[in-house]
Parts: sequence; structure tokens; C-alpha cells
Amino acid sequence: MKNSLGREIPEKIAGRVLRPFEGAFATTPTGRKAARPQKFIGPNENKVLHSIEEAIEATGLKSGMTVSFHHAFRNGDYLVNMVVDACARMGINDLRLFPTALFPVHEPVIDHIKSGVVTRIEGSMNGPIGAFVSQGGKLAQPGILRSHGGRWRAVEAGDVHIDVAFIAAAQADPYGNANGIYGKTPCGPISYSAIDAQYAEKTVVVTNDLAPYPAYPFEIQQGWTDYVVVVDEIGDPNSIASGTLQITRSPTRLKIARLAAAAVKASGCIVDGFSFQGGAGGISLAATKYVGEEMARAEIVGSFAIGGVTKYLVDILHKGLLRVILNGQAFDLAAIESMRHDQNHVLMDPGHYANYDSRGCSTYMLDAAFLGATEVDLDFNVNVNTHSDGQLLHGIGGHQEVAAGAKLTLITVPTLRGRLPVIVDSVTTVTTPGEVIDVIVTERGIAINPRREDLKERFVAAGLPVRELAEMKTEADRLTRPPRKPVFGDEVIALIEWRDGTVIDVVRRVEGWQ
Repeated sequence: MKNSLGREIPEKIAGRVLRPFEGAFATTPTGRKAARPQKFIGPNENKVLHSIEEAIEATGLKSGMTVSFHHAFRNGDYLVNMVVDACARMGINDLRLFPTALFPVHEPVIDHIKSGVVTRIEGSMNGPIGAFVSQGGKLAQPGILRSHGGRWRAVEAGDVHIDVAFIAAAQADPYGNANGIYGKTPCGPISYSAIDAQYAEKTVVVTNDLAPYPAYPFEIQQGWTDYVVVVDEIGDPNSIASGTLQITRSPTRLKIARLAAAAVKASGCIVDGFSFQGGAGGISLAATKYVGEEMARAEIVGSFAIGGVTKYLVDILHKGLLRVILNGQAFDLAAIESMRHDQNHVLMDPGHYANYDSRGCSTYMLDAAFLGATEVDLDFNVNVNTHSDGQLLHGIGGHQEVAAGAKLTLITVPTLRGRLPVIVDSVTTVTTPGEVIDVIVTERGIAINPRREDLKERFVAAGLPVRELAEMKTEADRLTRPPRKPVFGDEVIALIEWRDGTVIDVVRRVEGWQ
């Protein structure tokens, strides 16, 4: 069957009947949320354990179950590998991993896929694991990729049942209150796991800093926590930041960032109460910096900024240009330091941020947002999951939520990346539909979605280089040879869900190139 974007979607996979994407806001949730397990503890029970193996035994984790993790440590995470390695040693197999995201540091999971310890993954597969699955590495069922808000929704709706949640906490007390802000190795907010902790049959907080009761702030609460495991190390905070979280030095990309900031200014957004999100990636980070400079020149104070928070957002806050930062994820150590000391730097969980099945999302209150892409097409559809070679290498993050919610969504991309065109006739994989994308900003000019002709007059009056997307594509295509195109087989290796649980696209196995 085909969804509303014309993408071919199987009717059923692994016994699950699929719902095709019908539009960004076509779904109206009905019914009730899934029930959470009842839990009880007496006054003198001890929750503290001293190894992952003890926790596996205490929780009753067995073959065929689902285990979940968060990604606050990003490429510095140790816990996923610790748990999966322990399961392998204990003879547990056929596990479904339900992480918020996997990173290159989790490459050892590939050996566990080969051996059958891990047979299913529902979560972003950044880097080697995504490449392995794309190139023939077999999972028993297709992977499922969800946005941050989509994952929260899936647990609440009962689409995913978690048997054991393992939560890396920079600091925890013996009763199970935990956070990522303090401790020996702070990683920033761990509230991505709040939904896991509440709905999992068993919840295990793993920390290398057992603090006196109470440890606070209570990102993970004692009433949700079954066990606390103390280990030597849980992750490396220095690996939270990565190359995609450093501001670009490329003159071409800096030009794109300046154009994006100028577009926000020309739109009329930069007035008192302005709100925005800056995405990850060198261009988006530079655009965030430049928007801060525009706010200073306009002498306005913004209402709030959200996102994976970086030092660039913190600088804007410290200059008095923002009333508050709402933080769901720290992208560098400066953001963590600010959370400790700045009263108006506030924790936010993904449900508050972006849960479609709710009475409101913070993303709906955004005026402007900068996002990246691996590809964009002439219908303004955006791909962030695969490259033009068809390989599954990236997760969704908050891309869908921000694009759907912001009044002005800007995609900042170069027209060529490594001599490959970024603007294509049709994206390899649709992550975010063109109906929620307003502007594409490149070094060759700014393209405005025909749905947003109201912006055109403002941009032209401001002297911005407004151009047609197809025209910029033609120019870029002249500078390179036609790229090899992937040849896909029939086998679906991953589903891309829209934030409401419908399927916006699938990723098929790459069998070669033409």
C-alpha cells in the first residue's frame, strides 16, 4: 500500500499491521494510554546491587525480552555494551534493544547480532550498526526508528512493552532517585528515560556515584526504581560532543548560516518573546550564534530556546537575551555546567517537548528552528536517516517534532556534500514531509516552500537571494557527475515512523549500485 507521500509501505511486518502516514496532523489519538505496572517496597528493603549480573538476575531478565537505554552520554556511553556483554555471558539471547539512540561506541553490538544475542533493535542506529544492517547484517525483524517524541508516545500507547530499563545516572541515591547533572561523570539530562522508568516491568538505575539520600533533582524517581547498581564507570562525558556539535569553519557553510539568520530576521520573528531551537550540525550551530547576535542588535529578549543545548545557547542566555532554556539533552559540557548554576536553565522531558499524544508540545510554541538534512527534494521532503547511497546511518532525533511545530522551519544545507548533490528529485528516504518545511537555505540562495508564499515578499524586500529549488539543483548538478544510485532489494530492514506512529517510509536493503 502507499501512504500519502506515495511511498510504498508493507501492510504488515512481523505480525504488526502498519498504519500509513496520512499527513503531519492527520491522526487524532483515541482510547487510553497503556497501564503502568504496580510496584511496592517495604520500609527496610535494600535496592543497592553491586554488578550488572546481579541486576539481570534480580529483574528476571530472560531471552526474548526487551531492554531499554538512554543516550545522554552519546558516543561516550558504556552501559549498553556492559549490559549486552553480560547477557551474552549469562546465555541470554533473542533480545530486543530499545535505546533512544546507538552510536559508534556501540559497534560491539554487531557481534551480538551475529551470535543471536540481539535480534531486534527499535531505536536510532547511528554509524556502524546502521551500516551493518544496511549491508546485509541480519536482524530477525526490521528496525524501527522513531523521533524523540515518537518514542515517548510509543511507550505510553503500549506499542512497546519494556521488560527491563537500564538507566545510566551520573548520580543516584540508594533509594533510586537519580539525575545526570551532578556526580563524578555528569552527562546532562537523563529524562529521556523517565518514560522507561515509569512503564518498565523493572527499572535499574546504574551509577558510579552513589550519593546520600536524597539525590536531586529527581529526574528518575525512587517510586519508579527497583534496583540501584553501583559500578566503576558508566560513560565518558568528554565524548558527548562530537564533530557534528562543533561550529563550522567552512566559508561556504558560514555563508549558509548567515543567510539563515538573515531569513529569520526578515521573517519578522525577532521581536520580544522570540523563541527558537538550534539543531545539531556545524551550520545550524553557527546560525544559532548569528541569531543571538541579531537579538542583541534588536535589543530584544526572547522567551525561550530549546533543543540539545550547547554553549552557543548558554552564551545567549548569559547575555540576558533569553528568559529561559528548556533542556532535554546536553550536547556539550558547557550546557551541563549551566544547568547546575543557572536557575533559568530548566530540565524538560521528551513528553513535555514533543509527545504527539498530549495536550501540548513545547515545539508548538517555537517561532523558528534550524535543522539539517542529508538530502532534500523538490517537494521539500527531508531525509536525515540515510545517505544517497541508501545506507542507514543516522537517527531522527527531534527533527520531526521541531519541523512540525515551529512557525518557521529552516533546513540549512550545502548544495553539494563531498561532490554529491544534496538537492535531489526525490529523497532516498522521507524522514520529515515537505508540508512542515518552510525554507531551504543553501550557499546558492534561499528556496521558499510554495505553501509559504507569505515569506517571499519579506525576503525579497530584505534583499535576500530568493530562488527556486529546482534552479539551484540544476546548477549544482552541473558541477558533478551523476552519482551512483543504490539498487534496493525487496527486504525491508527498517521502518521510519512519523511522530504519531504511522509509517512515513521504509528502508530497504542495499544490494548494489548502478
